[in-house]
Amino acid sequence: MGHILVTGSSRGIGKAALAKLAERGVPVIGHASRSHTAADGAPPIIAADFGDPQAAQGLWEAALELSGGQIDAVVNNAGRFEANRLDRSDIEWLDAWEDTLRVNLTSAAQLSRFAVNHWHARGVGGRLIHVASRAAYRGDSPAHWHYAAAKSGMIAMHKTIARAYAKDGILSFAVTPGFTDTSMAGDYLASRGGPGLLADIPLGRVAAPDEIAAIIAFCALDAPPSMTGAVIDANGASFVR
Repeated sequence: MGHILVTGSSRGIGKAALAKLAERGVPVIGHASRSHTAADGAPPIIAADFGDPQAAQGLWEAALELSGGQIDAVVNNAGRFEANRLDRSDIEWLDAWEDTLRVNLTSAAQLSRFAVNHWHARGVGGRLIHVASRAAYRGDSPAHWHYAAAKSGMIAMHKTIARAYAKDGILSFAVTPGFTDTSMAGDYLASRGGPGLLADIPLGRVAAPDEIAAIIAFCALDAPPSMTGAVIDANGASFVR
């Protein structure tokens, strides 16, 4: 099997997904926004700051070189979650909006496009796994319009890809976690009341990164082709469709 590229894999869900896939014996390539030294024997990590419009292409080309020109799946997991209050200045609000959409959505679109073109050129199928959010359907806080919009856009992109390329063996899956015990969610949990927020989650706890990683690995390796286009919710029943 060719390599699997996992973005945003220096921490949280991405780190857990990288480890889960490696445990399955799959060759994997990780990604971090800043230079990151991988431990001996650990998967390679490529640095690319998605705030730079050229970063996704640089990551893709570096991953192709590392993989010997064969990438079979991409996990679009990289994300930014920063508050963007409405009372900011116009330019501050707009800059934060555009930065979040570039990191959370545009970079995923770029990598998905590179991957689809790569698979078409090789005449093979491949798999895309998009890590979106419950916010794609439920929305988010008044300071996170941009985050919810980006994740909703990711879901629409995923469904479009699934419908367009299933005939070519190119499959697309999406995962929509709710709150997950990662450093990215920690500040938000604290700002929204901490333990009191759990009252909205029937399961009584937030998800663990390993739980989301297990879903990602299933989509990347085990999900039957007929599942293409599926969105898998993982939010402790805090939002059901």
